[in-house]
Amino acid sequence: MRNTYESPFSSRYASKEMQEIFSPDMKFKTWRKLWIALAEAQKELGLNITDEQINELKQYKDIINYDVAEEKEREVRHDVMAHVHAYGEQCPKARGIIHWGATSCYVGDNTDIILMTQALKLIRKKVITVIRKLTDFAVKYKDMPTLGFTHFQPAQPVTVGKRACLWIQDLLIDLEDLQYIISNMKLLGSKGTTGTQASFIELFDGDHEKVKKLDLLIAEKMGFSSVYPVSGQTYTRKLDSRVLNVLSGIAQSAHKFSNDIRLLQSLKEIEEPFEKKQIGSSAMAYKRNPMRCERIAALARYVIVNTLNPAITASTQWFERTLDDSANKRISVPEAFLAVDSILNIYINVAGGLVVYPKVIEKHLMDELPFIATENILMEAVKRGGDRQELHERIRIHSMEAAKKVKVEGEKNDLIERIASDSAFGLKLEEINSVLDPKNYIGRAPEQVEEFIEEYIRPVLRQYSDEDVDVELKV
Repeated sequence: MRNTYESPFSSRYASKEMQEIFSPDMKFKTWRKLWIALAEAQKELGLNITDEQINELKQYKDIINYDVAEEKEREVRHDVMAHVHAYGEQCPKARGIIHWGATSCYVGDNTDIILMTQALKLIRKKVITVIRKLTDFAVKYKDMPTLGFTHFQPAQPVTVGKRACLWIQDLLIDLEDLQYIISNMKLLGSKGTTGTQASFIELFDGDHEKVKKLDLLIAEKMGFSSVYPVSGQTYTRKLDSRVLNVLSGIAQSAHKFSNDIRLLQSLKEIEEPFEKKQIGSSAMAYKRNPMRCERIAALARYVIVNTLNPAITASTQWFERTLDDSANKRISVPEAFLAVDSILNIYINVAGGLVVYPKVIEKHLMDELPFIATENILMEAVKRGGDRQELHERIRIHSMEAAKKVKVEGEKNDLIERIASDSAFGLKLEEINSVLDPKNYIGRAPEQVEEFIEEYIRPVLRQYSDEDVDVELKV
């Protein structure tokens, strides 16, 4: 509806896959799966539940009577009980055993963990896809010298591929964090109102082993190997904070990449993809603004700031539970995933379509190389009998004059000509020019690219060889 607010994540940025994970339909269907798992586990452990009742629950697990649930929630002001009622209306034989012994967090919290785990796995696929595309780029340009920068001031040359390895390494760190979190996700299980499992002890006539087994059976049925050993009514809200910290790390890596590309695009060295009919500016028709990388930066800031929400929530919980977490996490957790999903969609698009301008890169490098080469020139002149201290001072003076030519007068850098005409150096112009091969100044950059890719990245790409996604930008 045009007259109702709609999240930009839904209409503009996030993928259908991520939106589906955090959709109401996915949430409520997962609730029903959890109710079935609870009933199955209780039956297996000896409670009076029949196959007929469980089959009835399974028959309607994906057919949710939303109209009934919504009407009931308006009446009782409780979403879980409204859906218990709606499910029971569809399953009259199983009605009495739905949610048996459980509290609302049994479905609410376990579902949150299940959906976050699914979302983390989708994020992992997209991080892998970015790494794969950047790896291809790094290999292709591993030998291409380019001007390095410190403080965004010209510094010793690197290569285009080596710079890409810096972006990949950040993502590799994020991937390690992602994998650790995914491998350590645990369900809340069936812990009861204050986490003591008192209701289940009552159901199983004081049999502690059965109550413990109930926890593990439910986890197993929902695809998890373990549960949190202790809890209040909820799983510890530190989990949400921990998960969003990983998402923040990905946002930080993407933001750094986007900054680099925006600067390189201003220098006209490397550009993000720009489509044939794309408009860069409504006023200045010639412009090719880096709007995709700017969007990465904008969304990344949102994620980084949003990370404070679960951190504050975790730190302000009271005893076994307080409900001031609910409304906040209902927004902050899904939107963190939607935002990072959006960021990675753009990152994949940009990384797979970077446009490199070798001539511009070479020009910028050659403009600065005379300054960078002075150390090599100095060493060669000293080898030929020159006084190191005297020549150092002469280079300083010549450099200042050459810089003045460039900055004040807008002329070309004539430092090499100045040094060649200074007899103290004893070097001819052609001898000095032979020193100005950019490949003399890139150190081990090409080898570093090869070693990094082969030793660290290829094994990861092989490990996750089936994790790759295609994305399509909406705008």
